[in-house]
Amino acid sequence: MGTFHSDKGALHGITVVVRTTGNAVYVGRCDTQTPHGIYLNDADRHEDGHEGKSIDEYLAQAKQWGHWPKLQGVEIPTAEITSVQRMSEIN
Repeated sequence: MGTFHSDKGALHGITVVVRTTGNAVYVGRCDTQTPHGIYLNDADRHEDGHEGKSIDEYLAQAKQWGHWPKLQGVEIPTAEITSVQRMSEIN
């Protein structure tokens, strides 16, 4: 039998894209999603225009080649989240 994490949320262990109210997007492996926020492991944060890339360009590159985790873990408060989507669902 495997380990069960029923308290972690439906996206536990899945790479997700978290869009925020600001000009930043996070990509990482979802650990826990609660009413207070979402916690990502092995994450990256991209601000629109950083290194000359829009958020859409960054996400297209991350989907094709994977993201480069710069943050071991990060918690994004619910008040800052506009959407959470599986990376595999990004167009």
